[in-house]
Formats: sequence, structure tokens, C-alpha cells
Amino acid sequence: MPYKAISDLPDSVRNHLPTHAQDIYKEAFNHAWDEYADENERRGDESREEAAHKVAWAAVKKQYSKGSDGEWHAR
Repeated sequence: MPYKAISDLPDSVRNHLPTHAQDIYKEAFNHAWDEYADENERRGDESREEAAHKVAWAAVKKQYSKGSDGEWHAR
């Protein structure tokens, strides 16, 4: 299920990531959702949604890291 707006993202994303990181997450998730529609494109037994969430978190982690204060900061 692609996300139309960052307000549609899961609480675990909206409540912990800065707005820009949320936008990165949404765009990466939506792209991966389309990319991994065919289950032969996914690894193992993971669902389309699991694959898309993994891709989205990886995209966020390229530009943000979780600091010792528990908050996410731009790299």
C-alpha cells in the first residue's frame, strides 16, 4: 500500500524521524512497492510490504543516523 502523504506513514516513522527523513522514507517505500510487485524479485519469503519497508529504512539510513540522544540526525 503506497503512501500518499507523510501523514499516512506508520507511527514508528512519523513519531521518530524528522520531516525530511519521513519524505525520504515515503518516496523510497513507494518506489520499492512498485519495484517488488513480483515476488520473484524479493529475497526469501518476505512480503512486498516487508521488502518495501526494508528499502525505505535503508534509504533513510543513508542520510540520517540515530544519535546517542535517541534522535535521528542528518549525516
